[in-house]
Amino acid sequence: MTQKLISFNTVNPPGNEAAIAEYIGKLLSRNGFKVIYPVFDKNRLHILAEKGLTSKRPPLILSGHLDTVPLAAKPWKFDPFKGTIKGDKLYGRGSSDMKGAVAAMICAAIDSFKESVPAGGIRLIFTAGEELGCQGASNLVKTFRKPGKASAIIVGEPTANLPANGHKGALYLRVSTSGLTAHSSMPELGVNAIYKAARAISRIENFDFNAKKDSLLGFPTINVGWMSGGMNINSVPDHAEFTIDVRSTTKPDHNKILQRLKKETGKETSYEILVDLNPVSTDHRDPFIKLVNTICIENGIKTDLPKALPYVTDGSVLQKFYEGAPTVILGPGQPEMAHQTDEFCYVSRIEQAVSVYKNIILRWR
Repeated sequence: MTQKLISFNTVNPPGNEAAIAEYIGKLLSRNGFKVIYPVFDKNRLHILAEKGLTSKRPPLILSGHLDTVPLAAKPWKFDPFKGTIKGDKLYGRGSSDMKGAVAAMICAAIDSFKESVPAGGIRLIFTAGEELGCQGASNLVKTFRKPGKASAIIVGEPTANLPANGHKGALYLRVSTSGLTAHSSMPELGVNAIYKAARAISRIENFDFNAKKDSLLGFPTINVGWMSGGMNINSVPDHAEFTIDVRSTTKPDHNKILQRLKKETGKETSYEILVDLNPVSTDHRDPFIKLVNTICIENGIKTDLPKALPYVTDGSVLQKFYEGAPTVILGPGQPEMAHQTDEFCYVSRIEQAVSVYKNIILRWR
């Protein structure tokens, strides 16, 4: 299954997730799942598949994304869209991030109904457009007329099958400053936008979140990662801009952070929100997290809860959408292989993930 999913080139941009979504949908339909394909963009589809849903209990959500990052310049030893297996390693773009997990979820979902009827049923959510900031999931939840509920959520991002009960949020901002151009020999006739940006950046370097330490996610962080401005060496620049990357915890929220940043940098700056993703956090003592931990241990996985991840996932969108449902990030991919040349996933971990997912589906009551 993972080899087949890898054969679909879903490098984002442009994504082109329609074909892989339709392939998965036909397979699930043949196995009794109700399937719909919400449209994200041209030749880009999400897929939602449900089975066994009842009015008595919310379903378990299993979530993954269908797009991958580009291949980069370094040549691959193996065809990135073939899924070559050498020993216990399955090579290909998306093998770890995260088509191995999507394949395992599909197999586990189908197999679980052969043994029992999972309590509350299952909803599979596979999104287009995750890699550039979870835009796909954000788009998808806007198409739901009624949010509904979820009993719990599994996000299959690469964790080497080690369950994690949270990750920081991400607030990406583009900040602009404006000035007045003039010849550099007469700078008094202009207003230098780069100086304005520099003053703002110096304030951000020492920005105080005034935040208490989150027991799981620690402290929020901030970084200026890119800046640009000016036309040439002998002109006063009338425009400059830079980016801010905030990695947030549950305290404080993004709106408060943004307002404090604006106050800190003053009227010389204007802000544009590029990405706004909430942190994910579930108490490691929650019954769902405890069950997941038990099942992982039974499958030979040495767990390390509570555990927070350094990257963001669609869980940022889904946990908020499903009103704080307990959420675990758990997938067979190798975290260090995500976005790498010659990306691979261990075959044994994909098989292990099928067993873990299936047991969670059948035992979560």
